Amino acid sequence: MNFAAANNQSLADISNVLVYSAMAVYTLAFVAHIAEWVFGSRSRVARTAAALSPGRRRDADASSSAAAPGSGPAAASAGGTDVLERPRIVTRSSAAGRPDVPDGPGAAGGDVQGDTYGRIAVALTALAFVVHAAGVVARGLSVERVPWANMYEFSTTFSMVVVGAYLVLLATGRNVRWVGLPLVTTVLLDLGLATTVLYTESDQLPPALDSYWLWIHVSLAIVCGALFYLGAVGTVLYLFRDRYEAKLERGGKPGAFATSVMERLPASASLDKFAYRINAAVFPFWTFTIIAGAIWAESAWGRYWGWDPKEVWSFITWAAYACYLHARATVGWKGRKAAYLALVAFACWLFNYYGVNMFVDGLHSYSGV
Repeated sequence: MNFAAANNQSLADISNVLVYSAMAVYTLAFVAHIAEWVFGSRSRVARTAAALSPGRRRDADASSSAAAPGSGPAAASAGGTDVLERPRIVTRSSAAGRPDVPDGPGAAGGDVQGDTYGRIAVALTALAFVVHAAGVVARGLSVERVPWANMYEFSTTFSMVVVGAYLVLLATGRNVRWVGLPLVTTVLLDLGLATTVLYTESDQLPPALDSYWLWIHVSLAIVCGALFYLGAVGTVLYLFRDRYEAKLERGGKPGAFATSVMERLPASASLDKFAYRINAAVFPFWTFTIIAGAIWAESAWGRYWGWDPKEVWSFITWAAYACYLHARATVGWKGRKAAYLALVAFACWLFNYYGVNMFVDGLHSYSGV
């Protein structure tokens, strides 16, 4: 083995160590997020119930008026627990006749103890992201190319971009702390799958991938998938929160565990709006991703479109998200109908990534499985 090959293998080994190290730190972040939800749940301020209760709606409206924007941050106290963020009244949800509902008191951290664990979890997630990114870069240096040419590399880069997008949203002041627990859980599962089932030794590019379009087409697919994932998390949590609010509105009494969990989430309308805005913003980039893939296909195989399974499912994913956006813009679908359609679209994206590569033969079978 020559010196260059030995050096490249050394970098590949370093990359593997860094990825495993990132998984260890993500695990600590997961534990911290669990502590945030458990201890922060001691703050069981039933703001949602107050907003939806006919007998208490007038008091809730008065309270929200007193805490209107511009009055400065204030800590609300209920049940002996300080809540770090005042309730924020959001746009009415899709359910007919449902009043405005504030975000849950734990949506931005909960009580003081819960917020402390949450800050620790975010710090650990940021540290894991740095280690994770170093592992991805080391993998690229080991093969002297971009590190997303097979499913192992795509998975590690994809989960890195997901975490990076989450941290950017946090850094820009978005109230997305509630994404942390499902995010680190999913990232750990993705990296576990990548390092076991999908792992591929570092190697040079197959001829079909040796193109500058690898930088454009695949990197866009990774970014779009990462943001679609965040939209899907918001959609799933919306379905749970919407059911919780509907039960309260009917006069039902959810259990203590359901209440403590649901009150840590934003209002259903906030979650619905979050998911819609992400999906709508990403859709044009997904469109360009497909166009870039067609241009690359013409360069590599002499045709723009050949009904390869990967091409077909990319288009199916595009059509599913187009139907979702069209239904919301023209038919006025909001709430659960739109949420189910959005989840179908994301399921198409997942199958396009995992199912097509692992179970269907096609021109994209060079992806490492």
